[in-house]
Amino acid sequence: MQTFQDYAYYYNAFYKDKDYKSEAETVDKLLKRYGSRINRVINFGCGTGKHDMELVKLGYQCKGIDMSPLMIEIARQNSDSDGSRIAFEVADVRNYETDQKYDAVISLFHVMSYQNTNEDIVQAFRSARASLNDNANGCFLFDVWYGPGVLSDRPCVRVKEIEDNENQLIRIARPVMHDKENVVDVNYEVLIMNKKTGQVQTINEVHKMRYYFRPELELLLRDAGFQLLDNIDCRTLGETDYDSWTSYFIAKPV
Repeated sequence: MQTFQDYAYYYNAFYKDKDYKSEAETVDKLLKRYGSRINRVINFGCGTGKHDMELVKLGYQCKGIDMSPLMIEIARQNSDSDGSRIAFEVADVRNYETDQKYDAVISLFHVMSYQNTNEDIVQAFRSARASLNDNANGCFLFDVWYGPGVLSDRPCVRVKEIEDNENQLIRIARPVMHDKENVVDVNYEVLIMNKKTGQVQTINEVHKMRYYFRPELELLLRDAGFQLLDNIDCRTLGETDYDSWTSYFIAKPV
């Protein structure tokens, strides 16, 4: 069971029903709505690369970066199996530097909410700005936990059960909120039970997630060289309200 020592090893199992194809189509729709002539895309926090593979099928040239070497290893394996030949690189979104320039930077699945401090998020925004072409057609698209929705429907204990050919997995998420930081500690306890031997292993992880509000992101984006164009509900792609737990934010370089 050594392979379960890193969250990346069971990441795919818990999100096997995630609709990457539909989400990539949403990204395509938003890039066309808010940008123009976008072809080269870099994904900040690409995880196992499945969004990138779907975007390639839609005609984009993609590159993915992630700070987890294991996630990048899995992404490369996925890309090789898929035949998409995407470049993946181990890198931190807060200090990524590249000589290549891109038409769009995307960051999905709340990667920006993992940037817990003002310094973290500004550095990530500045890296995104430095990665974009210097023209009015560029686009920065990311999603975050959205403050009005999070505070209206506060995080609670959640349990998810799945199984694969070898194991049954139970994940318990216990949240702890920190009002002064706008951060939620999501305390994960994962029970992994081998279906043949009955052996049980427990893994504990804490994912610190920051929820954001539009005025602060507008200010932080401006500091990094962006103009905020819009923010919309991730589910409806319409106006956000107090039921919006997550929101896409779209900005352009200035």
